[in-house]
Amino acid sequence: MSSTVNKYCPKCRKYTEHAVSVYKKGKDRSMAQGARRMARKTKGYGSFPKPIQKRFAKTTKKTVLKYKCKECGYTIQGKGLRLKKVEVQKA
Repeated sequence: MSSTVNKYCPKCRKYTEHAVSVYKKGKDRSMAQGARRMARKTKGYGSFPKPIQKRFAKTTKKTVLKYKCKECGYTIQGKGLRLKKVEVQKA
């Protein structure tokens, strides 16, 4: 897959060139409600509050592609695809 693709931009309302990149998850917020709840549950003595998954049913994770319009800078997230390997080439 090349690093640019011709795609419809909803902000420009026309087909423009988009830069392609792979979506990466950002850093977790330590003060988020879920993180605070998990810290409270795991504090002190006792076992882990949730069952730890031993066998995984899926062999791949979903990869999301980000498309950034080269004219206006608007970013569109693509649909998640199950792929073993993703290559975004530099053009």
